[in-house]
Amino acid sequence: MTEWTIEGTILTGTEFEPVEGRLVIEDNRITSIEETTVSSSTIVAPAFINAHTHIGDSIAKEAGLELSLEALVAPPDGLKHRLLAEAEPSTLVGAMRRSLRFMELEGIGACYDFREGGIEGVERLREAADGLTIDANAFGRGDAGVIAYADGYGASGAADERFASQRLAARGADKPFGIHAGEVDSGDINPALDLDPDFLVHMVHAEEIHLERVEDAQIPVVCCPRSNLVTDVGLPPVEALAARTSVALGTDNVMINNPSMLREMEFTSKLFDVTPKEVLAMATTNAASMLDRPDGYLAAGRPARMVLIDGDSDNLSGYVDPVSAIVRRACRTDIEEVILSPIEPED
Repeated sequence: MTEWTIEGTILTGTEFEPVEGRLVIEDNRITSIEETTVSSSTIVAPAFINAHTHIGDSIAKEAGLELSLEALVAPPDGLKHRLLAEAEPSTLVGAMRRSLRFMELEGIGACYDFREGGIEGVERLREAADGLTIDANAFGRGDAGVIAYADGYGASGAADERFASQRLAARGADKPFGIHAGEVDSGDINPALDLDPDFLVHMVHAEEIHLERVEDAQIPVVCCPRSNLVTDVGLPPVEALAARTSVALGTDNVMINNPSMLREMEFTSKLFDVTPKEVLAMATTNAASMLDRPDGYLAAGRPARMVLIDGDSDNLSGYVDPVSAIVRRACRTDIEEVILSPIEPED
């Protein structure tokens, strides 16, 4: 049995209450959090969860920014799909691996990728993630057969296809089904809700009737504000959504955004009327609950998956509130270490 301790200000539980003391880890699991006086300036936070990515786009960063969203990413003829079809498998795998490594270094313990390319696309992501500590989940796309190989299904949107067979197959396999909705307009939101998805992505153009349906069914929503701003589709009603259901954060297409949850949290916190604690929950506990993960917060018995941040860095020195310091100010150079212990089967 291996045991080790981390000292500092530990953001504990689902409310991220700061506790000065030490966190004890045994065999990849937190065994205790002990309140005591310590000299360490480290802030210990749960590892972040990027709830929506498209990292195949890593082959063409900053490409096509002058294009409309449809011309950029709409299947099957959008620029990204043409580039993906033309890319050599080794090029695609290498580019995705570099984005996964970037996320690891940024304190991201898991990502959920809407993976283009059917079964081969799922296999490419797993090849890219081989040997890394980030938990890279492939939500397959295409026909229902991909669900047997993927970690879930990621539908492009109800305006593209009905997705009834894929939804049925995902339910039969007990795997999550997510779908884009309301990114360009509101027309595909009700058809998406009719599928009873496990979560929705975007909801930029959600109207009151859609918000009521989301609240009644308690369907979580993944918001991607930076992406929505860049593609000029508008901004999601984060406050209205958060008042009705659980909201998580994602960074969306690597083509137009780097997959940094630190940037996504800062942007969300400064643009919307939500508290730093609410934003940190969107990047950790809310996403973990939505995706049925055992991590997402720090407590005895939970997997040891966390990010250690230097509270005395030139950037953070003098902070008043540790949660606000992480959400609104922290950057990659403030990160001392990222601990992503394996999640054991019983978790």
